[in-house]
Amino acid sequence: MADNLEEEQERTPSSYTLFLRVMSKRRTWLCIFVLVYAIILTSSWNFLKSILSWYNLQSKSSSSTSGWPALYASVLLGAVFGVVSMVAALAVVVPATLVTWIAIVVLLAFFGKPRRDLVVEGRKITREIVGFVLKILLKEGNVVAAVCAVLGYFALVRKNNIEADNS
Repeated sequence: MADNLEEEQERTPSSYTLFLRVMSKRRTWLCIFVLVYAIILTSSWNFLKSILSWYNLQSKSSSSTSGWPALYASVLLGAVFGVVSMVAALAVVVPATLVTWIAIVVLLAFFGKPRRDLVVEGRKITREIVGFVLKILLKEGNVVAAVCAVLGYFALVRKNNIEADNS
């Protein structure tokens, strides 16, 4: 038994075993998680800054106190925050969904389901779980987007009114 293990270790390249050892650490997954969120936040922050600069340009160029630029900007701001919140929720939902799916399939296997039935049931369960998760993600993302859009609209209109009063 020990000879088989030593032979197997000799056959696998050391870089591969090092890669497996590094990827099995929680620190690695935490670093990947933080890196992905840093990229998402950086790109969304740049997009938010471009939306606000467009709004400032529109509000300075238009002499009328029309609320259309504020409405457009707030809808875009809400959409950005909604998408970012859905991505954040997805990062938490995927591992939880996998654990739930594995637990259900293992329980079905323990109750004596044949393999073919287990595969069929696993596919049905996967479809149901993914559909349920997507429904919840879309609902939560839309709620966040709507709240951010309304708050953004009132903040932009208030900012525009304060600037109009100062000039």
